[in-house]
Amino acid sequence: MASPTAEKATPEEIWKILREVSESQKELSASQEKTDRQISELSESQERTDRQIQETRQSIRSLHDLFTTQWGKLMESLVKGDLIKLLNEKGIEVGGLSQEHSRPFNGVEYEFDIIAVNGAEIVVVEVKTTLRANDVDHFIRKLKDFKKVFPEYQRNTIYGAVAYLKANQGSDKSAEKKGLFIIRATGSSASIANKEGFQPKSFGL
Repeated sequence: MASPTAEKATPEEIWKILREVSESQKELSASQEKTDRQISELSESQERTDRQIQETRQSIRSLHDLFTTQWGKLMESLVKGDLIKLLNEKGIEVGGLSQEHSRPFNGVEYEFDIIAVNGAEIVVVEVKTTLRANDVDHFIRKLKDFKKVFPEYQRNTIYGAVAYLKANQGSDKSAEKKGLFIIRATGSSASIANKEGFQPKSFGL
């Protein structure tokens, strides 16, 4: 039995199919262009956002550096203005101050803000705008190495002090318990805030 003969498409039907294919391709191309444009706009928007974030971070860093530098200088000025008098009142006869001692030791840079010197006793002062518990611990570690870093003070008795504008989470009480003088800046002056009868600890033995 012979196979039925497939019907042949007419020229009109073929052109209709071609037009439909062409329209579909145009729609697909337009959709792809729209998607590419959206991706490009999104990428440009992300670049702008990243640039704005970077600029904001830079501004914050600059303001932080300015604040830290200026307040640090203010704190050191306040402490230096009253430090000799305060320590003398506590029976530690210091007569001179030197500032910003920095020296490398065993690959580490040691820096001390203020050193009050006179005769056999020395008071090393760490200045902080806000005193935190980890600042106290870090300073004590530095004090324990003080005579190794500065062997010229080998024969001296070394005391430590922290000066601050604000103390967080009881860091001032912790400093006192660990044998440090605590010096609080108030207004345009400073005062030693240790309890009556406080005995400072000597470091770097």
